[in-house]
Amino acid sequence: MAIWHEYAKRRTLGLSIEKTAECEMMLAYIWQYIYSSFLRFWLKWFLRQVTGKCELQRICAGYRQGALRTTRIEYSLKSSKNKVLQDAVNVKEDAVVGCVAQIMREKNINAQKDPTFKGNLQQCLLQISGYSTLFTTVEELRKEVFDSENEDHEKMLLKLWDLLMPSVKLDSRITKQWGDIGFQGDDPKTDFRGMGMLGLVNLVFFSENYTSAARQVLSHANHPKLGYSYAIVGINLTEMAYSLLRSGALRMHFYNNVAGKPEIHDFHQLYCYLAYEFDKFWVEEEPESIMQFNHYREKFHDKVKGYLQEPDVSLILKEFDMCPQRKIIYGQYQRCVFS
Repeated sequence: MAIWHEYAKRRTLGLSIEKTAECEMMLAYIWQYIYSSFLRFWLKWFLRQVTGKCELQRICAGYRQGALRTTRIEYSLKSSKNKVLQDAVNVKEDAVVGCVAQIMREKNINAQKDPTFKGNLQQCLLQISGYSTLFTTVEELRKEVFDSENEDHEKMLLKLWDLLMPSVKLDSRITKQWGDIGFQGDDPKTDFRGMGMLGLVNLVFFSENYTSAARQVLSHANHPKLGYSYAIVGINLTEMAYSLLRSGALRMHFYNNVAGKPEIHDFHQLYCYLAYEFDKFWVEEEPESIMQFNHYREKFHDKVKGYLQEPDVSLILKEFDMCPQRKIIYGQYQRCVFS
């Protein structure tokens, strides 16, 4: 009987906690609605009268370059009732200068009294609009299917082998040797279906620019007990990076690390961080079997998402220096690919 009383007590307590959480969420929603619909306007008006500066000016002056400034600028623009300001978050790169000039006219901002505002706002708008442009570029590369008939595709795949296994020659293009760097079958092209050329470009970028780190990760991946499929896991981590970009979770990271418009190589740099840090995480966790990969993958994913909530987040691989690099034209798009 005592057991049933204890069970009923715990169940009641659980329901009370659940109801309390629901009430707190409802109160937070009500407060957000009241603040955004009524209080925010009057607070902004009051501060404008006191300081002589609009909200955008106060943000630019009060925060240094980086995520804190840009995210607040982005929120201010999106929350504005002025259509010029609302549309500014979607401005194209070549229209940023004109957009800033229009905002300054709308808000009656004197460039002589606030000489740094124009440059600071331009930088923020380049970061904001650049994030959307970056996703478009990444998406195009993801949709590009690996084609064995495409000479550039084939050269890149063979280059990956040469970078990771410089002392071993492939017996043929289709061979079981591909398993030595973590592909599933005799022909790697079938493994790129999910992420397309994005998966291969990321693998090559890591191997080209952080060669010693990539080979170190490969050696861990070939460990008899703690090993995993290097290339397959790399493509999986490309999917992780892509999902984080699509969800907007990488905004803080790019706002902190790229002063203006983020480019495709900035995305590849993030992948390098994920590839190296996942390997460290995997080795430290010592999973019993590769069959536990999904569990540890999600655990690592949650860890990364936690980092991305920090205002000063910077997911850059700093333990290794980058090798020399150069941009070339690849396929029908201009991208950072390495020869």
